[in-house]
Amino acid sequence: MMPAHVDTLILGGGTAGCALAGLIAERSSDSILLLEAGPDYGPLRDGRWPRELLDARRLPVSHDWGYDSGPFLPGRRVAYERARVIAGCSAHNGCSAVWGTQWDYDGWADSGNPGWSAGEVQPLLQAIDRRLKVRRYADSEIPPYQRAVFEAARAAGFAASADMNDLTEDEAVAYCPVNNQRGIRWNTAFAYLDAARGRRGLTIQGGALIVRLLIERGRVAGAEAIIDGVATIVRARRTILTAGAYGSPAILLRSGIGDPDALEPLGIPVEHALPGVGRNLQDHPAIAVAFPGSPALEEISAAFERGNWTPEELVIVKARSRHAAESFDIHLFSEGGRVADGSDAWRWQIYAAGLLPRSRGEVRLASRDPAASPLIDHRHLSDAGGADLAVLADGVEIVGRIAAQPSLKSLLGAPIAAPIGGGRRELEAWIRSQVVHYWHPVGTCAMGADPKAGAVVDARGRLHGLADGYVADASIMPRIPRANTNIPTVLVAERIASWLT
Repeated sequence: MMPAHVDTLILGGGTAGCALAGLIAERSSDSILLLEAGPDYGPLRDGRWPRELLDARRLPVSHDWGYDSGPFLPGRRVAYERARVIAGCSAHNGCSAVWGTQWDYDGWADSGNPGWSAGEVQPLLQAIDRRLKVRRYADSEIPPYQRAVFEAARAAGFAASADMNDLTEDEAVAYCPVNNQRGIRWNTAFAYLDAARGRRGLTIQGGALIVRLLIERGRVAGAEAIIDGVATIVRARRTILTAGAYGSPAILLRSGIGDPDALEPLGIPVEHALPGVGRNLQDHPAIAVAFPGSPALEEISAAFERGNWTPEELVIVKARSRHAAESFDIHLFSEGGRVADGSDAWRWQIYAAGLLPRSRGEVRLASRDPAASPLIDHRHLSDAGGADLAVLADGVEIVGRIAAQPSLKSLLGAPIAAPIGGGRRELEAWIRSQVVHYWHPVGTCAMGADPKAGAVVDARGRLHGLADGYVADASIMPRIPRANTNIPTVLVAERIASWLT
């Protein structure tokens, strides 16, 4: 039976929420209630998890919130995939287990967030790798296309990385470290929650749509949720939002916490003015350069596929644009294999992604309805100086340089659409028309010391101006790290758990 009052209420059973619930259950005697909007399939050993969520080769969308770009990209609509299931995006992502750089975490600390420097978080990153069973691919697991991309990057001048997660490493190419085991995507429910299931005091409730926080006399007293169609109130000694970079600000806004100018037109009473809620949205802008594959590439790939487990993504190149300062600011990553639509078609792509975007977007409410998707405006490439566009253009040109190396040139044709080798203006126009995201939204409840400057929480995840309320997910990152954000999101949960317990 679901409790009506608990010590710790966690709203969102995603990447961070599962880690946080498991850690608090391990380290304390708290009564804990974890609410998740999607289904909870229980521990891995019970065998109830859908096959597509376990298969680390693919990026499934069977458990998706259905978010997209809405009206903000005229002429096209881009999906913003977020998983609606226990373990969240760690249950459907590419398993890239990447940390970033020391400058990312030192930058967080230097911006008014003590406790987040690289030296302080590195032991936690190492612990996360152990929990998530992070490993390196064996040589026998590397498909021909990915091997050719790696060799081409070496020929183009990129050193082979000794350790992709060396926080001081600059430009390099590597086969990405991953959190999959025997083909199973090792998500945070398996890594943190399964061992805690069955412990007295821990309750996990799926199918719980969060409506709002309860605000009483200057404190967060719990939350209202819709569970099996019934409005339900849960009270708590402390309440922690872990609904992600889109979900956490939306819940705060529905609760009357945010910019009054955004709340009042929707008829939402202002409980606490906090203008930074929903702002500072960041993701890595990305662009895919697609190539036709030769018959020889398809033949050797099909032969490899018959005898091997074949992941789509393996290689990451860390590269510098002309705007780079202390370290790399571009990821190039290769994607290759059969299209996951039941056909026999093949797809060969190399993406370029800008890792230090200057542009900032926003998450707003379309209505008070908790079932309605928020309005998500990433505003990619909108920075006044045009640096984000220039970085991506540099990235595409590096893709062209890599694709021209002998190991790839013999396997791929000319780019299908990207005007590589033409004028810079033509290239930038194409990028503007095709830019997407790298599946890494962060920053919409940013941590910092000053709420007047846009901070929503302090360095320990505590909501500014409200007692007993916390946010502990990717939304609190003040600046996006130079990394796939799965591991940094788990880091947020680990760091805040260390202060809560």
